[in-house]
Amino acid sequence: MPIKTLFLVLLMAVATLAGAQGEPIGMVVMHGKAGSPNARHIVDFVQRLESRGFRVANLEMPWSGARNYDVPVDRGEEEVTAAVADLRSKGAKKVFIAGHSQGGGFVLHYAGRHGADGIIALAPGGNVGGLVFEKYVGNARARARKLVAEGKGNEAVELRDYEGRRGDYPVFSPPAAWLTWFEQEGAMNIPRAAKAVDPKTPVLFVIPTDDYPALLKSSPGAYRSLPKNPLTKLYEPRADHLGAPAASVDEIVRWTKEVVGGKP
Repeated sequence: MPIKTLFLVLLMAVATLAGAQGEPIGMVVMHGKAGSPNARHIVDFVQRLESRGFRVANLEMPWSGARNYDVPVDRGEEEVTAAVADLRSKGAKKVFIAGHSQGGGFVLHYAGRHGADGIIALAPGGNVGGLVFEKYVGNARARARKLVAEGKGNEAVELRDYEGRRGDYPVFSPPAAWLTWFEQEGAMNIPRAAKAVDPKTPVLFVIPTDDYPALLKSSPGAYRSLPKNPLTKLYEPRADHLGAPAASVDEIVRWTKEVVGGKP
């Protein structure tokens, strides 16, 4: 076979392979409350996504164990938006946003403010609108509001956080930033956030079968509050709270392809 002909054949083969693989898909990943992008279950999740061809941005968010709500909600939104833009600049034609636990609650809020090609709420938690948060962080809310009113909102002080398996615990945060995360009707009010999701944004809502009892009780209502979208789906993997991300990878691959194709 002449060299020129062989070269053309190789070019056609490469083009065919690229077409079969489709355009690269980006995925922004957010960890849970007091976690980090280096947590074992998040690293495992990211590696599984990358092995399936996703381009992943694994973020450390303001609610991490190291950051303790160091910036307000709108700055957290900016961090996600910057990661989405970076993935697009690297060739991702579609970018999805996945959050686990508190990240799952935040991604619902984000989708109501900015939209996305699609979002994945993995065992979403951290609903500050519930009575349990009023019980454990109500006094901290009052203190934070007082400090803000006194002009001391940017000086980190001891406040509180709450997580089901740990109970309440101290965090050292600037009160003005902390309040944006903990006000009852704020960003992390999950029922409010679910209702406010942009109807054009499809959601994969994951409720693992062995999630924490409080989340198993509240999550179905949050899912039902989502605006109608033919591509929005509920997925219930056999997993516990921490195992939900890895247990959902196959469904995420299937669902993102469905969204990209535009067919429910």
